[in-house]
Amino acid sequence: MSKTSLRRANWLKKRIRTKYSLGTLGKYPRLVVFKSNKHIYAQLIDDLNSKTLLSSSTKDKDFKKKSETKINQSVLVGNSLAEKIKKSKIKKIIFDRNGYRYHGRVKALAESIREQGIEI
Repeated sequence: MSKTSLRRANWLKKRIRTKYSLGTLGKYPRLVVFKSNKHIYAQLIDDLNSKTLLSSSTKDKDFKKKSETKINQSVLVGNSLAEKIKKSKIKKIIFDRNGYRYHGRVKALAESIREQGIEI
């Protein structure tokens, strides 16, 4: 990436993070999404303690659907993370798209979590 595109990406991340963390600091955990060319990762982070509460990705041991499309893999990651969130009795989270546009894999992951009954 060029310097200008890296600066813009970092600016977007910082802008999104300050917007969400200032208004809801300590109330709700933040769901952060990272996607690479092959995999997608999702983490639930507690900003007060700076700890990762839960995580799920396509690289998990229980995830074995390699032949699926990337969007279908994102839906499966969202479903597995939603099950973990339900077990920990968290009802509302904040979605941090990490500078990515809300479409495709990011949208599929968020909507699969919403379908499981978690409020975003």
